[in-house]
Amino acid sequence: MAGGWAPDGAVQDQIDDTVKDAVLGARARMPAGEGSEYCEDCGERIPERRRLALPGTRTCVSCQTARDAVIVRGGINRRGSKDSQLR
Repeated sequence: MAGGWAPDGAVQDQIDDTVKDAVLGARARMPAGEGSEYCEDCGERIPERRRLALPGTRTCVSCQTARDAVIVRGGINRRGSKDSQLR
């Protein structure tokens, strides 16, 4: 139910693309490769259960929580408003 020159379903396509980008971004931030036995930030030993649950982890829970609190969001603004594109 798009208006103007937009084809039918254009709004849903934008929503789907935004969700897809968010999922791909989250997957890209997941740890990969060989994990570490000790935290890269504080040097404390990472519990074995955490290393088994998240292969590739390199930080303890408290340091990862601090890292997650400062994630910078970026991306493409798909909204059509000129005001939002100027920000």
